Amino acid sequence: MKRITHLITLLSLMIIPLQTYAQDKEVTIVIDSLSKDVHMLTGRGGNIGLYIGETHVFMIDDQFENLSDKIKTAISSLTDKPIVYLFNTHMHGDHSGGNARFNTETVTLVAQDNVHERIKSNLKKKVDNQTLSEEDYKKMLPEVTFSEDITFYDGTETIMAFHVHNAHTDGDAMVYFTQNNVLHMGDTYFSGRYPYIDLKSGGSIQGYIAAHKKALMVINEDTKIIPGHGRPSNAKELKVYVQMLEEITEKIQKEITAGVSFEAVKANASLTKAYDQKHGSGFINPERLRQIIYSSLKVD
Repeated sequence: MKRITHLITLLSLMIIPLQTYAQDKEVTIVIDSLSKDVHMLTGRGGNIGLYIGETHVFMIDDQFENLSDKIKTAISSLTDKPIVYLFNTHMHGDHSGGNARFNTETVTLVAQDNVHERIKSNLKKKVDNQTLSEEDYKKMLPEVTFSEDITFYDGTETIMAFHVHNAHTDGDAMVYFTQNNVLHMGDTYFSGRYPYIDLKSGGSIQGYIAAHKKALMVINEDTKIIPGHGRPSNAKELKVYVQMLEEITEKIQKEITAGVSFEAVKANASLTKAYDQKHGSGFINPERLRQIIYSSLKVD
């Protein structure tokens, strides 16, 4: 696996808050080349997938708006072909925050139906309070949406995108490059760390596990996986991850069945202890994971 690190400096000092500038300046865009045509870009936010086709680029997610120039510079180090499709794996801003900066007249923004509705609902408030322009609001919204699946063709490559229900959110989609054998899972997979499941946006622990099992039905042992967060992964690691989530979920379900309270489960470190050292130091710590799974199981 080829790994190239690009440190992209700002070309000029714009009039922006000093703290924002400092945070932006320290971001490094890392490029992992996973196959001949597919690359993963890491910066701050969700991992970006980039397919360089015969005549154009298919891009998956775009992180935060203030990183758009750096991301464009990183892409230009790989190709001068134009971006034609921009695909949002779900609605969260660390994956879709740059939509307006990438969504030009020659780019088509694609996402699952629920992504369009959730971005529309969230951003309409910003338009109403005048913190987002009407022009940028329109450019943030997916222009082509689908319910269950959609397929793109580029030469010999077939790009399959499919909806996974109520996993990380209610609008998650995975994208599989069949010839390159690379799967982008979005935030239905947090490689090497505990997952964040957005229960308020339709996510659930059962749907999350089901999404993993669906991915494993599609891929093989040679498939490279782009997770929503974390380093590139593979089927073997994903299988272990599923087993971990199933084990923890089963333990917490037993506690719920026995009438154990939310606070008691939250405080019971033994429920996740076997995996905390390896997976518990990310955005979601062990206690927060126990809270999420408990709440998800109680709702369902």
